[in-house]
Amino acid sequence: MSNDTLTSKTPRKPKLKDPYAEREAGKYARPIPSRELILEVLTGQGVPLSGEEIAELVAVNEEEDLESLRRRLNAMERDGQLLRNRRDRYCVVNQTDLIAGRVIAHPDGFGFVRPDEGGEDLYLSSKEMRALMHDDRALVCVRGVDRRGRREGSVVQILERKTHQIVGRLHEERGIYFVVPDSKYITHDFLIPGESLGGAKPGQIVVVAVVEQPSKKRDPIGSIVHVLGDHMAPGMEIEVAIRSYDLPSDWPDPVQSEISGWGEDIPDEAREGREDIRHLPLVTIDGEDARDFDDAVYCERAPKGWKLYVAIADVSYYVQPDTALDDEAQKRGTSVYFPNRVIPMLPEVLSNGLCSLNPHADRLCMVCEMSIDSDGTLQKSRFFAGLMNSHARLTYTEVAGILSGDKALRRNRRELIPHLEELHSLYKAFRRAREGRSAIDFETQESRIIFGEGKKIEKIVPVVRNDAHKLIEECMLAANNAAARFLERHKMPHLVRIHEGPGVEKLADLRTLLGRLGLNLGGGDKPEPLDYCRLIDEIAGRSDEHLIQTVLLRSMSQAVYSPEQKGHFGLALDMYTHFTSPIRRYPDLLVHRAIRHAVEGKKKASFRYGANDMTHLGEHCSFTERRADEATRNVVAWLKCEYMQDKLGEEFAGVISAVTAFGFFVELRDIFIEGLVHVSSLDKDFFHYDPAGLSLKGERTGIAYRLGDEVKVIVARVNLDDRKIDLDLVKPPEPEKSKAAPAKNRRRRKS
Repeated sequence: MSNDTLTSKTPRKPKLKDPYAEREAGKYARPIPSRELILEVLTGQGVPLSGEEIAELVAVNEEEDLESLRRRLNAMERDGQLLRNRRDRYCVVNQTDLIAGRVIAHPDGFGFVRPDEGGEDLYLSSKEMRALMHDDRALVCVRGVDRRGRREGSVVQILERKTHQIVGRLHEERGIYFVVPDSKYITHDFLIPGESLGGAKPGQIVVVAVVEQPSKKRDPIGSIVHVLGDHMAPGMEIEVAIRSYDLPSDWPDPVQSEISGWGEDIPDEAREGREDIRHLPLVTIDGEDARDFDDAVYCERAPKGWKLYVAIADVSYYVQPDTALDDEAQKRGTSVYFPNRVIPMLPEVLSNGLCSLNPHADRLCMVCEMSIDSDGTLQKSRFFAGLMNSHARLTYTEVAGILSGDKALRRNRRELIPHLEELHSLYKAFRRAREGRSAIDFETQESRIIFGEGKKIEKIVPVVRNDAHKLIEECMLAANNAAARFLERHKMPHLVRIHEGPGVEKLADLRTLLGRLGLNLGGGDKPEPLDYCRLIDEIAGRSDEHLIQTVLLRSMSQAVYSPEQKGHFGLALDMYTHFTSPIRRYPDLLVHRAIRHAVEGKKKASFRYGANDMTHLGEHCSFTERRADEATRNVVAWLKCEYMQDKLGEEFAGVISAVTAFGFFVELRDIFIEGLVHVSSLDKDFFHYDPAGLSLKGERTGIAYRLGDEVKVIVARVNLDDRKIDLDLVKPPEPEKSKAAPAKNRRRRKS
């Protein structure tokens, strides 16, 4: 078989029955063999097969079907499931000792491959990374173990290029033009031929289309397709992030066409077959500046505890598979929340309109009805498609005031007070249950940026969490846990939220740090959530409590989406998924589709998603979540640097938040901004890094700067391009010297 064609053969009966034929028939007018069947055929034969041999074994012989099979084989090769050898034959990758995975670049030039099948990352040297960029997918072999004991990989084949456009600043040196990417993960400079400048001038922020990808022997080549402008222009930080992280921000024409006929009212036919719960006084509780409301709650007392209703916007009714809208929602994966701007996963006609549970408007919903006992434990749950009408749009501040006894607020909401007080009682039971199972409860300090005129930061303020925040959080956790258990009972393919415990290296670093602070984390090599809880209780009230909690949080593995059930370490739950935010998270929409499929009594085999689909979607949704988080952090860092530019020379109190060989970082109090005191700025002594004590110690004076120490600093420099703030220590006043030295000292100096 050639790379591009399959030839028809005499029709033969299939030798294997496709277990996912019904699913494929639901996806395609002319169904083709599933990926699972193709892998089964190749595994069963035990030798590489040509395309014709695969087609014969799965009984594909029509020209149109052969073309579809060719595309599927190519897709499986691109996804790292299959490898095509030099004899143009296919074999299963996991039978070849090769590993397919996603490339994770490091700003220092080296990188890693995160295997699709899970397990430890493989280290890639700077030499291997020259031909790769962040988020590419590659097939690698293990070439050995480096001096740190890490498996080291060598690239066999680049499966997929992810970077097709970058944003950065244009530079010119001796007539040669190049663009330095804004993303710290892309370490290549992009060469720009003179004819591809697009009118840009050196120093400007530009968008570059990748013309030629990098190789081991040369840098990538690009062409400037758009000039964003000068890098200090208002709002530039978000425009840069959108393009630097390749965030979809415009709605394609097919999406616009699909939503063009939608209005503010739900269709009449959508009400049919739904349970009418408009009589229940469901309410939404969100922040003052929230615009999309995707969850509503109602609680009532029951003989042995409470009955809790969590109603979630029924996004799955409006966003159907195989539509342009679904394709775009999947591509985005999540809404991105920048300070002062949101890039939504769904168009506003849905996110702020039809799917938003606005007050006093009929809305479609998926409901999780739960029976909770007096100990705060979920006893049973029921899911159903409902029709609701939110009785009020409440804010966290308002609910907290009502619960604390504010007379004016209670008078305005008197009809809702009994339900809100039952919610508060249920919350207290949930908290007892959380403590009983030793779920970790971090009280980290978050901040919010307040903007003034011209999109400039006016101030940075702390976010205060009250009982209303925590109440809603516990209700959502309960619904997510119930959804995970429901889908597991029905054996439906779905994504779960995995949060594994700390890795070996992070745990060792954490114990070293805690030992320096006179603290200890129990549990040995495998600490449990209970060990973290005990330590959090121990540090309560300390001046460095916030710092230690941040370090504990960073020691944990990153939460991801996957079909593999591994539990949630932080919440101390064996099953957990995301069900409560389908307006802004694609995994939640997938969970809704699985629940609807089960509720409607359909067979598992007819569900359009299989295990392989969920693996791929879990990887993609984890990627879009990381992308959104990194883009947001980048914008916040830019804005904070911009905010500090007019504060050069000002003095701030702070706490040392990290110590390295090149200096220490200080988090400035009240404004939650971090800067570096470089070791070269510590004069009058030579300072050496003590990794055991996590400190910098003076060779002559013995002065030490340790993690958690309080210091006073001056803002010395701000580098907006690198998102870095340099600080200098405030020099303590030197003792005042007398104008004339004592006579005996004068004589001693003369001698």
